[in-house]
Amino acid sequence: MKLLKTKYIWVIATLLLSIGYFVSCTKDNQVLDIPQVNSATDLVSLKTSTPPTIDGVVDAEWGNATKLELLPTVPDPGNGLFAGYSGQQYVASIRSMYDAQNIYFLVEIQDATKSTKVAPWYFNPQANVADKTGWTKEPSSDSYDVNGILARAGWGEDRIAMLWNVDNSTPKFISQTCYSSCHIFTPYLDYSKDPAVMNANASGNHYTNGVSEKIDMWWGRLGYMSQDPSLHFMDDNYQDWAGGPTVYNLTGGNANGRHVDGIVPDGTKSKTWPYRPNYTSSPTQGEVSNSQSLKLDGTGASVSVPIWIIPNSTDADYILVSDTASAKAKKVMEVSSTGVLTLSDGSTIDPTVGTDYLRTSSATSSVTARNSIPSYIAVPLIGERADITATAVYSGSGWTVEYKRALKTNDVLKQDVDFSSLQDQVFGVAIWNNSNYQHAIQPNLVLKFQK
Repeated sequence: MKLLKTKYIWVIATLLLSIGYFVSCTKDNQVLDIPQVNSATDLVSLKTSTPPTIDGVVDAEWGNATKLELLPTVPDPGNGLFAGYSGQQYVASIRSMYDAQNIYFLVEIQDATKSTKVAPWYFNPQANVADKTGWTKEPSSDSYDVNGILARAGWGEDRIAMLWNVDNSTPKFISQTCYSSCHIFTPYLDYSKDPAVMNANASGNHYTNGVSEKIDMWWGRLGYMSQDPSLHFMDDNYQDWAGGPTVYNLTGGNANGRHVDGIVPDGTKSKTWPYRPNYTSSPTQGEVSNSQSLKLDGTGASVSVPIWIIPNSTDADYILVSDTASAKAKKVMEVSSTGVLTLSDGSTIDPTVGTDYLRTSSATSSVTARNSIPSYIAVPLIGERADITATAVYSGSGWTVEYKRALKTNDVLKQDVDFSSLQDQVFGVAIWNNSNYQHAIQPNLVLKFQK
């Protein structure tokens, strides 16, 4: 009888321990709490105690994070907007990790060509006639004739972007991600004409569908990010209503909801485009146009020429702020009717002497002038636009892009996604390959956190 009682107690104890073990293994803080994953769409962010260094080198810790293979495709939105690019696919992958402070991403893109010289300046003697100048820029995208044959090779950028739903404020984003704010070819009344005329709209703008809806947009120019360490940032932007679709035919072609972080509507409306809200200003930063207007021979017609030149440079992708501060770059002070530029140190550049500033190959080749001049000044990001530390390294066969951001930023304007709850986040990815606005898209992805 005593033996049976002992066995009974042992059985009960074993049962209770088993139940306790089962319950404990289902709690969120157990190793077994791995999110269910769709390998085609889900990016699992690995919890790590060893954060990676954001330097474009793949640290060993990344080997523990699962890759999500990407194959974004350039869509055909119609109207020839992406002509020549539609259907192109770019092979890439993305990994993620997080710790108590930050979330980290690693994107690897296969790319046989490094595109970092964006629409550089060169001299075209044939265009230097009458009240014009031969100083001109390469196109920023490939252009094609009516038969789809390449007419002129472009000089665009390699870029990457990610879109996130801020506080789940944009309902359409849950099912459409990137496409939820893309309003393409919507006709509008063009108030820049008097009287206003209906315009068919040859391009598309991004804006959300309600005044309270916002989308967080991370914008990475790989050439910019691969330059000086002062430029190791992705540009933190956002999309909003911008007057919205219900008054789009009143706001006109200027109803663009894409803005840099830190600016907000200032309470006034545009005079040129009625009902479109005006926004506060942002300090000069990011990619700044290296272009100015000067009069030919000081008194003639106004023409566009570069602001800064690094004389005899053959490899400059950008004019850096440090180049201007050190006098490595010279400011263009005058332009003559023959195209001669006078620089700030009194020296001159005569583009008609030799071929260094001439495009010597055919229009359909990817070759520009030997001494082409950058069309952009690279200015470090600051403030809310500098929330995302990033760098990009080109290996000869592709890009390695690393970036990080705080799980929760100091954002008070509701322009940033908040990851601190570790809840699933839907997102989309876009990749540019030597292009301006033509880009490949992979929508309907999901970020999940391994807890």
